[in-house]
Amino acid sequence: MERREFIKNGAVATAGLIILPAGSLFAAPDSGKVRLGYIGVGARGMSHISEGALRDDVEIVAICDTQESSLKMCREFIAKKGRPAVKEYTGGLDAYKKLLERKDIDAVIIATPWQFHRDQAIAAMEAGKYVGCEVIAGLTVQDHWDIVNTSEKTGMPYMTLENVCYRRDVMAALNMVRKGVFGEIVHLEGGYQHNLRNVLFNNGKQYYGGGVEYGPGALSEAQWRTQFNIDQDGDLYPTHGAGPIIQYANINKGNRFTNLVSFSSKARGLSAYVEELAPGHPNAKLNYKNGDVTTTMINCANGETVVLTHDTHLPRPYSLAFRVQGTGGIWMDVNKSVYIEKQARKNDAWEPAQEWFEKYDHPLWKKYEKEAEGAGHGGMDWFVFNGFIKAVKEKKQTPIDVYDSVTMSVIAPLSAKSLKEGNMPQAFPDFTRNKWKNRKNVFALDDSGF
Repeated sequence: MERREFIKNGAVATAGLIILPAGSLFAAPDSGKVRLGYIGVGARGMSHISEGALRDDVEIVAICDTQESSLKMCREFIAKKGRPAVKEYTGGLDAYKKLLERKDIDAVIIATPWQFHRDQAIAAMEAGKYVGCEVIAGLTVQDHWDIVNTSEKTGMPYMTLENVCYRRDVMAALNMVRKGVFGEIVHLEGGYQHNLRNVLFNNGKQYYGGGVEYGPGALSEAQWRTQFNIDQDGDLYPTHGAGPIIQYANINKGNRFTNLVSFSSKARGLSAYVEELAPGHPNAKLNYKNGDVTTTMINCANGETVVLTHDTHLPRPYSLAFRVQGTGGIWMDVNKSVYIEKQARKNDAWEPAQEWFEKYDHPLWKKYEKEAEGAGHGGMDWFVFNGFIKAVKEKKQTPIDVYDSVTMSVIAPLSAKSLKEGNMPQAFPDFTRNKWKNRKNVFALDDSGF
């Protein structure tokens, strides 16, 4: 949407998009560059640093982290790329607040552990910064409402940096959905099916080293993410599956999630993993509350059903398990196959999905394939980063707005609540406050809805 389409008073537009404030959004004269601050420059933060360092329209102004090892890695990388040295903030969990006081930062990238996202994002929006935040948005349902309320009050956009929304096959399938190839959409599936045992445990000497330790003595996500699996049962990471599904089903844009229910298996995988590597180790005897496979079922206002799966504790190949099924055909990610009834070469026979995805390759991938070459996660990191930067640069709404961001994230606490209450259904919050009925889906329709 063009800037003139946003109402100036900080209220919410009819389409339900956050409105940018009137007057100068940027504190300094617009130089054509987006001035970024980074809160968290560990493994994931560094991937965003690397994307920013490749762009002439991005200036990396400041970075913040509590660990010298992360700051050192970032410092050396920036120097190697020939970029000017950046201001560093450290010394405690509140160090990011000093970064946010700077008037020469237009936007922040947040890539810290989940438990810090809510406070950091709210403080950033209150400081007048665009927010690009890694998943998850918050730990409680109220956290997600707080983010929406702050975004609406300040007029500052918030974007969950969910890169899978831009995965090439995912976007080709979106193109097929919009062209009616699958017919009317009836059922959707997705999830996070990824063996993370060597991520949740490492030996502190080799990153993802396949050790048996977690907490302060480990590295990267094993320092904090493992604890969530010890303390909580639920779909801890729903956004990889839910993000694309939101676009397929036009959630928050003429449709919405209405309620969900979750089921969780017993927890055996993490204990078995540690016991195999180090028989008798205390971490093999921990009570891991998070079941090895969590299944969440969601109803939609327009009658579609959705299934999300969280499966990260057992040996398995990687798959996000997408399934797009309608009255005309189906795509199954697990077997990388498509069946379109009236166009199939052979009745009731799967065909390679790649053939269909080449035919329906999304226009954005066709246009920007070269720019995305070499970027993380098969190029989709370039797309999600570019979408955020483009919005900041043009002073527009982000392509994944605050409503979609919290919708894909709030599944985590809702799932946990359903399990805690004995698989009871949970009403899904309407973060748009009933504006979903009139909003239009512009995600990836063209460059303006990147």
